[in-house]
Amino acid sequence: MYDLNILLDVLQNRQAFYQHSAAALGMALKGQCSGLFPGHALTTIHYLLTRYADRDAANQAVDFILDHLQVCDADHQLFKQARSYPMKDFEDAVVASLASHNGCQWIVTRNIRDFAASPVDALLPEEFLGRMCADG
Repeated sequence: MYDLNILLDVLQNRQAFYQHSAAALGMALKGQCSGLFPGHALTTIHYLLTRYADRDAANQAVDFILDHLQVCDADHQLFKQARSYPMKDFEDAVVASLASHNGCQWIVTRNIRDFAASPVDALLPEEFLGRMCADG
């Protein structure tokens, strides 16, 4: 599962992180791995891109995600499960809950410390790329 910051690195062209995040995301776009993304984060992407770019760019980004990634939605039970995790950040706990529920092997994020208590291991984009290349 891709965490929100990975897509924002690419969509906002964050130079310090773009290369590894784009390559990690590219694995899903090329069909080399499942490209799961937390549905609740779509609204955040739309809000941020509308604010820092424009509404048209935000709409295009959301459409791209909907067309190319598997958007996972959370229901009542997944939110309750997220609350049971000993994680400081609730949004990260929701991502962990979604990743666990959907059978993800890893969460690709730049904030691996935030996922220390996650039932699904978190990897930096460059770690994810290394593991994918080693496996395949």
